[in-house]
Amino acid sequence: MSYERIANLTSIKRLPSYIRALYHFRQAGREVVSTTHLAEYLGVDAITVRKDLAITEIVGKPGSGYPVGELLDALETFLGWHNETDAFLVGMGNLGRALCDYEGLKHHGLNIVGAFDIDPAKINPEARPVPVFPMERMSGLARRLHINIGILAVPAAAAQEATDVMVDAGLIAIWSFTPAEISVPEGIIVQREDIASSFAVLSRKLHRVLHSEGTDEK
Repeated sequence: MSYERIANLTSIKRLPSYIRALYHFRQAGREVVSTTHLAEYLGVDAITVRKDLAITEIVGKPGSGYPVGELLDALETFLGWHNETDAFLVGMGNLGRALCDYEGLKHHGLNIVGAFDIDPAKINPEARPVPVFPMERMSGLARRLHINIGILAVPAAAAQEATDVMVDAGLIAIWSFTPAEISVPEGIIVQREDIASSFAVLSRKLHRVLHSEGTDEK
């Protein structure tokens, strides 16, 4: 992967934080925002902000910055958040239920329209806000509703089997919250959320802070 592509991916991951900041500024009544304002609010440097916004090809106004509404619209358009993207979720354990109940996903354009599980006790097609179906219903529903995205929230032991069902149903993008590595055919997109890796980074940062501050904690 080229350096430029890695840099762009890093910038894309930061864009949602700019959107949250812009909503904050708009609610506070600010109509124009500069890279300095964004940098100070997010705790990054202004050069990083300029590089991140550059990938959207939006151009600020010299001496004033960006109109908040226009920048917000440009970022959400770049990320494809203007149109809700329907998705299926597999695995109605604690994490699956939490994701179904999380309203923030809809704000970012993701709409979970159906969930699936192998446990008969969890099946409830009348459930709200998200109905829960048996796994064998996925293929027919995915094709009828034109679903492309699947969210994987199952234990590691069930991950590959659930993935195979999703691929067979025609889903082409999988957002995986499972700790297991999954195998998919060429052309299937997988985005893995590695909670252990994120915690490792957090733990290391905490260690550095505590060490630099000379704490007596062991």
